[in-house]
Amino acid sequence: MLRTIGIAIAFAASWALGSASPSLAQDYPSQQIRIVVGFGPGSTADILARLVGKHIETKHGKPVIVENRPGNSSMIAAEQVAKAAKDGHTLFMGTVAQTLVPVRKKMDFKLDRDMAPVSLLAVVPNQMAAHPSLGVKDVQALLALAKTKPDSLTFGTSGAGTASHLAAELFNQRASTKLVMVHYQGGSNQVLVDLLAGRINLVFNVAATLVPHVEKGSLVPLGIAQPARTKILPNVPTMAEQGLPGFDAGIWIGLLAPPGTPASIVELLAATSTEALGTEAVAKVLVAQGIDALGGTPSAFARFIADDIAKWTKVVTSAGLYE
Repeated sequence: MLRTIGIAIAFAASWALGSASPSLAQDYPSQQIRIVVGFGPGSTADILARLVGKHIETKHGKPVIVENRPGNSSMIAAEQVAKAAKDGHTLFMGTVAQTLVPVRKKMDFKLDRDMAPVSLLAVVPNQMAAHPSLGVKDVQALLALAKTKPDSLTFGTSGAGTASHLAAELFNQRASTKLVMVHYQGGSNQVLVDLLAGRINLVFNVAATLVPHVEKGSLVPLGIAQPARTKILPNVPTMAEQGLPGFDAGIWIGLLAPPGTPASIVELLAATSTEALGTEAVAKVLVAQGIDALGGTPSAFARFIADDIAKWTKVVTSAGLYE
């Protein structure tokens, strides 16, 4: 389960002082560290990589550079890092794409096999929102309406098989609804345009993107799609609070290393990156970007990855979305 920033900071304070085993970690790092990001500069993963990388650099005295290698929903970068030297000097800023893409498409890469989890750093909260004309104020009202109008309420996505589409399929499966998917080739911007115009009824979108429209009353916030409420919309309840226990479609971001990287180095990196999230400079940027900080141990991240793969595999299989 995802944890809140308060837990993460408290955890870092005690764990960073003495948990990582000394052996190989004593000589690490011995050279420049690269954090590879599968998306372009300015992306959320890129921002987080630069913030955490700066703290690692300051803490351990070796330069940290961020290398952007976009392509194939970041899977090209993931596959390259998986084959890098297992010495902790090449790292990867992974996202939910590393669980979503391999469960939808036939490919050799498997996150739980081909990467060593370091720390689950943050989540970009997804929010379900509705056009005011739908006349619902919360998830329970939506469920009641959906039962009276099966196959008629429309849900906009940024494309078939995308994170927003799978989040909507997860909702259909967990809530036993039949919301109609409307896929957009133009991505989430066009989805939002049509939602604001009332041409579609519902979306899942990044909470930070929807905040201005929620504040103006142009959209109705129905629920946050992660286990904990988000700082950016603290008064909006989670889906779990509204009768969908365990509902989680947040866009997670985490630090990973090539498989076989020594545990002492992985633990040291996890402690340092988690510690970074609690610094004032990093926390300020994350709040401004609408990113909820997490942090934690490699073992906790490994459990999260296993659960995420199982969840999305079930969604993809049930919806017949495997390519």
